[in-house]
Amino acid sequence: MGQKTHPVGFRLGIVKGWQANWFASKQSDYRGMVLEDLAIRQTILTGYQDAGISRVEIERNSRDLVITIHTGRPGIVIGRGGTRVEELRKQLEEMTKRLARLNVQEIRQPEMDAFLVDRSVADQLERRIAFRRAMRQAVSRTMQAGALGVKIVASGRLGGSEIARTEKAREGRVPLHTIRSDIDYGLTAAATEFGRIGVKAWIYKGDIFETVSREPEIEDMLPIEVTLKADDLEEESRANAATEKGEVQAPS
Repeated sequence: MGQKTHPVGFRLGIVKGWQANWFASKQSDYRGMVLEDLAIRQTILTGYQDAGISRVEIERNSRDLVITIHTGRPGIVIGRGGTRVEELRKQLEEMTKRLARLNVQEIRQPEMDAFLVDRSVADQLERRIAFRRAMRQAVSRTMQAGALGVKIVASGRLGGSEIARTEKAREGRVPLHTIRSDIDYGLTAAATEFGRIGVKAWIYKGDIFETVSREPEIEDMLPIEVTLKADDLEEESRANAATEKGEVQAPS
C-alpha cells in the first residue's frame, strides 16, 4: 500500500496557492459552494475538451463570480468574436444565479505545464503511438523548455499486454520532499481499446525562496573615503601628541 502525498497539496499555503478562493460562514453554505465549484469545472472541461484547459480558478465576492481559465489554446475558448466565451458566461450565470466574469489566461509554454504534458502523452496513446516513444519525446521537450527535472509515469495495459504494468521516464531531478521546490503535477487517463491508462507527470521548475529585507551589517557597509590636506594632517598629529601628554586644549 503506497503512502503518497499530493505534490501540490503538500505545498499549499507555502509556495502554492488554492484554485478556489472564497469564504463560507455556515456549513451548509460551504457544502453548496463546493458542489457548485465542481459543477462549474465539469461544465467548462466538458464543453472545451479540445481547448487544452490546465486548471480553472474560482473566486467569489459578495455579489459576483470571477472564473479564470488557464488554457494552451485561448482562441478555442474565446471563439470568433468572443461568441463562445459569452455563451459560457450566460450558462454559468444561469447555473449559479450570480454575475459571472470570465478571464482567459494563455499558457505561454505548454511544455512546462504538467497537465498539458501528460494530456499530450495520453492523446498519443489513444492514437496507438508507442508509449516509450511518446514519453521520451515529452520528457525531452520539457527539458528543452527549461525544466530542471521531469518524471512521467504511465500505468495500465501498455501496448495491449494482458497484464497491466507501470513504466517510467525520467530526466533531471525531481525533489518531492523539499517544500520550497516548485513542483507542477498533472494526472489524466487515456481511453484505449484495452482499457484506461493512467498518465502522471511531475515537472521541477526550481526553488522558491522568500525574500526578506534586512538591515545592512558592518561588513556590508561601504567604506567612506576622506581626502585630507597637508595642513590638516599636521594639525591632527599635533592634537594626537597633546592628547598623549595629557594636555587639554581650550576650544578656539
